[in-house]
Amino acid sequence: MKISGAKIVVETLIEQGCDTVFGYPGGQVINLFDELYLNRERIKHILTAHEQGASHAADGYARATGKTGVVIATSGPGATNLVTGIATAYLDSVPMVAITGNVPCSLIGRDSFQEVDIVGVTMPVTKHNFIVKEVSELADTLRTAFRIAKSGRPGPVLVDIPKDVQTALCEFTPNNQPVVPYPLSFALEEKLEKAAKMINESERPYIYFGGGIISGKASDAVIALAEKTDAPMGCSLMGLSAVPSDHPRFLGMQGMHGHYASSVAEDEADLVIALGARFSDRATGNKARFAKNFKLIHIDIDIAELDKNIPSDLAVQGDIRDAAERLLTMLEKKERPEWSARIAQLREEEKVRTERALASAREKICSDCTAPCNAQGLPAEERLDPYTIIDIISEYAGDSVIATDVGQHQMWAAQRYPLKKPRTFLTSGGLGTMGYGMGAAIGAAAATGKRSVLFTGDGSFGMNLNELATSVSQGLPLVIVIMNNGVLGMVRQWQTLFFDRHYSNTTLNRKTDFVKLAEAFGADAARCFTPEQLRNAAKEAFSCSGTYIIDCVIDCDEFVLPMLPPGGSIDDIITEIK
Repeated sequence: MKISGAKIVVETLIEQGCDTVFGYPGGQVINLFDELYLNRERIKHILTAHEQGASHAADGYARATGKTGVVIATSGPGATNLVTGIATAYLDSVPMVAITGNVPCSLIGRDSFQEVDIVGVTMPVTKHNFIVKEVSELADTLRTAFRIAKSGRPGPVLVDIPKDVQTALCEFTPNNQPVVPYPLSFALEEKLEKAAKMINESERPYIYFGGGIISGKASDAVIALAEKTDAPMGCSLMGLSAVPSDHPRFLGMQGMHGHYASSVAEDEADLVIALGARFSDRATGNKARFAKNFKLIHIDIDIAELDKNIPSDLAVQGDIRDAAERLLTMLEKKERPEWSARIAQLREEEKVRTERALASAREKICSDCTAPCNAQGLPAEERLDPYTIIDIISEYAGDSVIATDVGQHQMWAAQRYPLKKPRTFLTSGGLGTMGYGMGAAIGAAAATGKRSVLFTGDGSFGMNLNELATSVSQGLPLVIVIMNNGVLGMVRQWQTLFFDRHYSNTTLNRKTDFVKLAEAFGADAARCFTPEQLRNAAKEAFSCSGTYIIDCVIDCDEFVLPMLPPGGSIDDIITEIK
């Protein structure tokens, strides 16, 4: 029996296990949306306020579940509005299939209404992309897109479908099950044997992991590796949640705004075992100085990442979990008491430095604060600060998925939030996309059926606050915690430290009332200046079934510390405000 290309798309999505898609309709996908309507009992479509929000929601859905997220948009501006979300997924290795409509094949290249070469536009930020000009190729192209998206190092794939392909008729033969990823590549035995020898001979090993541990389902193997080798663990921003925050061997995130103990331990190690990480500039700082003191074993599924940013002493290409599990069988069980004692010392140093930094910050804020909370006449020690906000919210959040936008609040959450299991921390690492968090939190809530928590700033929230309409209309359980300092905090911090306090366009001076804004969208909200007010708001927020905004007013000169200066190294670490 022949069916339309639009129906083939919907049937293939369902065949691939897709239960939810995100998107926004338009002229060149109207046939496709008609089929979604006819099949609304079999597949759910969530209408967002903007295509960018839809792409971030598909991303959040994928990160929270490990499944492939799907987003649909029309041609022209609908397609280009997806680009930021596609690029965000690409930089963070998130499996996504983006489906765009296009003008009929006969009109392509004629500057038709709402025509754009979205395949050309997205080529640098997708694993692969397709334009389907024959309806007979549509089903298999979509299947291939899903297969590519979730194979090896995951990532986004775009499928562009002209309107006449959607309306054309073709025979459709369904598959009985979703496509499976392409076969994994496995590390060479001799490479792992060499790695084991290097680890066995090491006196101060340090395990550094990234997001590849989460996508590769290798958390247990990494923990076992640390325990067998008596090694501390640290991670990149994307590696957060792979290992419980309270694991005794876990030192936390390292890098520009990483934990002091984690960054120093890495620098003092004689061997770093890097797993599923790509050594971005935020993780390394000065690359010439970064690996000066240690040898490096780098294991990754993506051969392109090996020796790309930091030359390794041993590069091993292959599946992370397989490599770690096989490596475990080759290693000697060792205790390294001197190294363990040094790690314990670094933990204590970090506590002292953190307390000193907080004290110096309170003193500074008390003396020359210009934040809006001053209007309340509150002493600095009675006001909300970022760590207190995170601590209080974590008391009520339970197993909620945590999403963030990008900026100071993102780093505070990365440093402080107690994460328990993989896929519970969603953030834009590689691209650093302000406005990412709202869509991601929506996608996670829709995917899991559980409450999501978004930590955001007043600057980031302003990027995509229109998606409040989505969360409220969908009845999603979502708590939005705004760290409202009235400025673009991370840029202001740089301006304070490195640009002689030239606060060019980072003081927002906006009159937005987030409580009234929430009410206008149909959400509940509260504004908080003190810890007591925040506790009361959190109790209410986590007991309600819908969307709730907590507007937390904080000082404009709260800093994210520690900090490695841009292009600096561990030698230049800033741990307190002077």
